[in-house]
Amino acid sequence: MPDASTLSGAADKASLDVAIVGGGLAGLYAIYRLRGMGLRVRAFEAGSGIGGTWFWNRYPGARCDVESLEYSYSFSEDLQQAWKWPERYGTQPEILRYINHVADRFDLRRHVQLNTRVKSALFDADANEWTLRTDKGDVVRARFCVMAAGNLSTPRVPDFKGLQDFRGKWYHSGLWPHEGVDFSGLRVGVIGTGSSGIQMIPIIARQAKHLHVFQRTANFSLPARNAPMEPERERRHKAEYAARRRAAHDTPFAIAGHPKPTRSALEVAPDERKAAYEAKWQEGGSISFLYAYTDLLVNKDANDTASEFVREKIRSIVKDPRTAELLAPKDHPIGTKRLCLDTEYYETYNRDNVTLVDVRSDPIRDITPSGLRTEGGAAFELDAIVFATGFDAMTGALREIDIRTSAGASLADHWAGGPLTYLGLMVAGFPNMFIVTGPGSPGVKTQMIASIEQHTDWIANCLDHMRRQGLDRVEATPEAEADWVQHVNAVADSTLYPLANSWYLGANIPGKPRVFMPYVGGFDRYKRRCDAVVADGYEGFRLTRQAALVA
Repeated sequence: MPDASTLSGAADKASLDVAIVGGGLAGLYAIYRLRGMGLRVRAFEAGSGIGGTWFWNRYPGARCDVESLEYSYSFSEDLQQAWKWPERYGTQPEILRYINHVADRFDLRRHVQLNTRVKSALFDADANEWTLRTDKGDVVRARFCVMAAGNLSTPRVPDFKGLQDFRGKWYHSGLWPHEGVDFSGLRVGVIGTGSSGIQMIPIIARQAKHLHVFQRTANFSLPARNAPMEPERERRHKAEYAARRRAAHDTPFAIAGHPKPTRSALEVAPDERKAAYEAKWQEGGSISFLYAYTDLLVNKDANDTASEFVREKIRSIVKDPRTAELLAPKDHPIGTKRLCLDTEYYETYNRDNVTLVDVRSDPIRDITPSGLRTEGGAAFELDAIVFATGFDAMTGALREIDIRTSAGASLADHWAGGPLTYLGLMVAGFPNMFIVTGPGSPGVKTQMIASIEQHTDWIANCLDHMRRQGLDRVEATPEAEADWVQHVNAVADSTLYPLANSWYLGANIPGKPRVFMPYVGGFDRYKRRCDAVVADGYEGFRLTRQAALVA
């Protein structure tokens, strides 16, 4: 086999074989895999530390909504056996501690350049290389570029008039101060009731003098049932780790351990169905609940049974009937937006110091020096404002980089009507640029680390194949990209997902094209397709050798 330096022609002209954008879970695993092939790699991370989303999102109550024994790397059996998770669902500090442990254990940190944001990336077709420019003035040349910038890494702060005049302090869940925030004795407003808001609201409520929650859209949330890790549960899981990881690859969400449903929700008697939902509610977790029946995400009548069960739970928990109705989602089927997990979220609205404000019927007009005001003229005096308003999901991080080619292509133009990719891995017209869990892949609808590993392994295997064949350029064909985008949309249209006005569609970003971005056909179907593409000689990709053409 040729050595790494002959991966592409005239490799000595480039400073790197592979430039990696992002130092989170995806970037670190890309370093591990590609360095293991003998390639010269470097990751560029905007933060002052590694960890990606778990470095930035330090808001009160930040916690993963996938069980820790699943939400972890699978590439090292020794790592799986050695690491001990203290709770069923890992907290942000614990997950970040784990990520730093992995970086140190496998000596990955020295390949990450921190405090460095990639501003532009240009592919020179004649030189057959990418040139990246950073905010620090670096000029980095690389044969290949791996975009591992993350799906939820571009925080969205609403453009409210008057925010700059607010005399108190304001925060965003994705840009939280590392030293933390003490809300004791303060009048606090939280804007947004998505996953971040649902996690932080119960904790802020216990500190604040008074908490106003400004809700535009109610979201479904299930109890997490978090608890300290049970030693016997951990022992059993670790004894079966390899088999469980393999089994996860044959599931839609890349998570094993949940019996596959066999019946429609409409096939069973109401009492039996209610008992099944109750058992899932008591067990905790979102995947288990959605796995109760075969058709909860494809049949509206079936979904209505699950949605109404949760709405009745909300009504039984929240004492004030008006507040309960505002918290009970009625504008989307359960599971078609991110299904949240919580610890005493709904119970928090029974506190005397918590008020829910419906800003759908009376929207926020502006931020005032002393708080905020609604269109109807209601004024709220606040000492602190927290934006739990989410992210420019799936495309935001890449669209912040000026990505172009010498042929005149611009990613911003190519994606003007919504993201276009082949398998969520590559974009037609942008050779040698890979995306980890990009739009058009199932990443955000799965256990993310499983998707990260699957994508990165596919990329590594592709580069290894090219090296062995003496090839140095790979690109998706426009026809394959068009067919895949059509397939992604057809699959989405066969489900209930498009009925929700969600960030899966970019609905939280004003002016963003409404295109359903994730592949919801399931991790299992997607992985089989990726494997089949390779088996068919990288069907839909054009692999060539350019070195001989370069003088």
